[in-house]
Amino acid sequence: MSFFDDDRPAKKIAHEIGSDLSMLSVGDLDARIDLLKQEITRLEADRQKKQAGKMAADSFFKK
Repeated sequence: MSFFDDDRPAKKIAHEIGSDLSMLSVGDLDARIDLLKQEITRLEADRQKKQAGKMAADSFFKK
C-alpha cells in the first residue's frame, strides 16, 4: 500500500460526457471535438489490434 497515491493531483478531465456545454465558446467546443476525435482514433486503433489478436487465436485454436 502506498501512502503517496492520495497526494497526487487529480488528473484534469478535459471533457465529461453529458456535461453542460452552454458556457463554452466555439473555440472551446472545437478543441473538445478535436480531443474527442483523437480519442476515437486511439480507441479504434486499439480495438483493431485486439480484433487481430482474437482472430489469430481463433484461427490457431480452430479444429
